[in-house]
Amino acid sequence: MRWRPVVYVMMAVQAVLVIGFAALAFSGVISLSGSNDGAQAAERPAADRFDERRAFELLRRQVALGPRPAGSPASRSLAEELRRMLPGGRFQPVPGGLRNVIGTVPGRDPRRTVVVGAHYDTKDLPGFVGANDGASGTAVLVELARTLRPRTIRPTVVFVAFDGEESPAGTADGDFETQGLRGARTAAASLRRAEAMILLDFVGDRQLSIPRELNSDARLWSRLRAAASRVGAGRAFPAATQGPISDDHLPFLAAGVPSIDLIDFDFPCWHRTCDDLSAVSPRSLDLTGETVRELLASL
Repeated sequence: MRWRPVVYVMMAVQAVLVIGFAALAFSGVISLSGSNDGAQAAERPAADRFDERRAFELLRRQVALGPRPAGSPASRSLAEELRRMLPGGRFQPVPGGLRNVIGTVPGRDPRRTVVVGAHYDTKDLPGFVGANDGASGTAVLVELARTLRPRTIRPTVVFVAFDGEESPAGTADGDFETQGLRGARTAAASLRRAEAMILLDFVGDRQLSIPRELNSDARLWSRLRAAASRVGAGRAFPAATQGPISDDHLPFLAAGVPSIDLIDFDFPCWHRTCDDLSAVSPRSLDLTGETVRELLASL
């Protein structure tokens, strides 16, 4: 994914907020202390339909494979494992010898389809294992597919693990939208009749806080925040907005599918080797998983 700059006015507003926050912290009105799991450590979802331990184990297994750039032996090995774990798992060919992994959970109304997606490849950088950027979204996606039982909700849910989200090594940042998002473009073309798309990207970092990014559909995001509130995960999805981000939801938006991107882009280890197991938390996977499970039930 790639960040799109926003206007300088927003930067000025952020500067004012930072100064105000610092003043409050200095005065003792608020505390800057916290546990290793960040601001959401004390927040425990009221619902318990998502197994964060099993999700975190899948995250660990992905990281243990090492770097997983699209088309690499490690990525292809992971794809085989994902196909076995997703219900009705199958491969979808993607140009360039890549492949998406797709699973389906039938709903009560076969005329309705919702897509849940995440990318399973990692940026082609030496030593980069992508615990948050790649593994976290994939882990939540697979555990949601395991948790959801056929015909327990109205729409059919299609789970897609995208290949080739990251652009190939050496690609200029300005070419990301044409050289990256390869699996998402293929999937969007075949799922353009879906009524909604939910993208899981940076959803496992310890300091989890996911505001709406500007490309995300406002109405669907409002329903996500309502779902988060119902399961006791509201603090992880604040009433705030971050700048637009180029990510796997863009091809779906271009196809006319209302789409949202769950991404905590205020993540200091983006495309850095510190994006490892020390940067992620089972609690954050749980907050995300319970929220999206509730959202799916409400659609």
